[in-house]
Amino acid sequence: MGKKIEPIVHKFDDNVEGLKKFQQELRENTTEKEQDIMLQFPTVYIHNWKDTDDYEVYIGESNNVIQRTKQHYDNCGDGDKWQSQLNKHNASLYVIGHEHFNKSLTLDIENRLMLYLMSVDRVRKIHNMRGNPQNKYYPASELDDIFRMMWGRLRKYDRELFPKESAIKDSAVFKASPLHKLTTDQEAIKDIIIERVMDVLESGENHQIIFIEGEAGTGKTVLNSSTFYELYSRAEEVRQNISGYLMVNHDEQITVYSQIAQKLGLTDKYGEVVCKPTSFINKHKPENPVDVAFIDEAHLLLTQGKQSYQGENQLQDIIDRARVTVVMFDENQILTTEQYWEAQVLDKFRKQAKQTDNYFQLKNQLRIQASKEIVDWIDRFTNEKELSTIPTNKGGYEIRIFDTPEELENALKKKAEDENHKLSRLIATYDWDYNNKKAMAKRVRKYWEVIIGKWHKPWNRELEQEMSAKEKRNIKSLSWAEQPQTIDEVGSTFTIQGFDLNYAGVILGPSVKYKDGKIVFDPSEKNYKKMIQNRTLADGTKKKFGAELTQHEVRILMTRGVEGLYIYACDDELRKALLKAGGK
Repeated sequence: MGKKIEPIVHKFDDNVEGLKKFQQELRENTTEKEQDIMLQFPTVYIHNWKDTDDYEVYIGESNNVIQRTKQHYDNCGDGDKWQSQLNKHNASLYVIGHEHFNKSLTLDIENRLMLYLMSVDRVRKIHNMRGNPQNKYYPASELDDIFRMMWGRLRKYDRELFPKESAIKDSAVFKASPLHKLTTDQEAIKDIIIERVMDVLESGENHQIIFIEGEAGTGKTVLNSSTFYELYSRAEEVRQNISGYLMVNHDEQITVYSQIAQKLGLTDKYGEVVCKPTSFINKHKPENPVDVAFIDEAHLLLTQGKQSYQGENQLQDIIDRARVTVVMFDENQILTTEQYWEAQVLDKFRKQAKQTDNYFQLKNQLRIQASKEIVDWIDRFTNEKELSTIPTNKGGYEIRIFDTPEELENALKKKAEDENHKLSRLIATYDWDYNNKKAMAKRVRKYWEVIIGKWHKPWNRELEQEMSAKEKRNIKSLSWAEQPQTIDEVGSTFTIQGFDLNYAGVILGPSVKYKDGKIVFDPSEKNYKKMIQNRTLADGTKKKFGAELTQHEVRILMTRGVEGLYIYACDDELRKALLKAGGK
């Protein structure tokens, strides 16, 4: 196999003099071939400048980078354009060429640069409107190799602006980014959603619902963010004003979506477009509905009142306050009695969407990079309560069973030492006390902890207590799993739901047992009141759903790992059965 052809990267001051110097250096110090590649072939370029300590960037591609750059400079006087920043800041420009670049390949390089740079913590804002992902072309097969080599060269110039690829891919912003290239199924649903929203806005209709169902890892979040951003982008192209909101009842996801909205310029243009459901309901009135409301993780919406929410069903209240409501839902991720959906209520919303052909399903598992046999094993354990022989390591995905929590922790930490697997964390069922007033009186340890025999580890968010104000600021924008100190904590579903890990080290607490050849979910072992308390149903009867909600919890935990799943079970019989299923 021949040696791969390296991309060519030039950096210079982003002004007229810098451009002249770039042209002069090309003529005097490079070959005729390199001059042709940089001046006659399609190229990709990155304008970047600092606003305070953070970067702002604009990424483009052109068949004539000199002419295109001059056009940007000519627009510097326009205060409404990003180009106006070039003369006010210490800006620099990167130009990237390759002898295999063509229009389609440079567009895909541009798209991936937008995706990567938006995910960099030090990048405050991306000024592009949106990308233009390409389909099949020659040489699409070279994209990954060329981009990897190009990124490596860019890192030699600036490691803050161009951090390691693994660090970018592990970031929560990257995983929820609207700039990902969608699957064929996702793209088709996105186009239909936008078409239906535009039709409703033109017709003057109200209270329409678009309902998308899919299990964990089927791509709901990326579809949600991509559609939301695309809708705003298309509206801007035709100078149409749209009032839209994206909401989720999950603190960590709200932080991620807020960062994305800021980095893509939506917050600067339209204000706070990301919010919690209760805030949206309290702020808006049914008589003055917004144009469109997007709800991610809609299964986390409340279906009964509590202190901060006085209604009966948050989804209905949101529908009443929007002309179109786009819902992403997974019935198997409901975790508390406050979120429990009675069958007739949930079916009412499904039926409402189906009557207008606005009901869709996502079925392909996109998170777990594993063979069908391994995905089926996890499905049987979490859905069918069956424990079968664990498939051998197929497709690189690794399932390991451990005899002690110490062995699990050590193996997981060893994985996390590798830069490519550093987003590996311990997570557990909610079977140990955490911030429980009744338990406070008997608490003897410094932290709320997961305790198994002599082994113990703080629950999530506990180690923040020891951090300085500066250290807390440094981790403020990071999800729980991205924060370095959390390698010494144990996460719960409430910190990890909706997020990925490289390797998930799952501790199945006493609530997950093995009896008579079946997995048993025992809510009496739980330490979270909202999972085990009575729920008053529509007919006035009271019922417990603890076993069902524990089953949901276990499925969420066991579907977090992209590359592997490590398991320790507290129940002796379950641990023995798992070890036997794993060939030990």
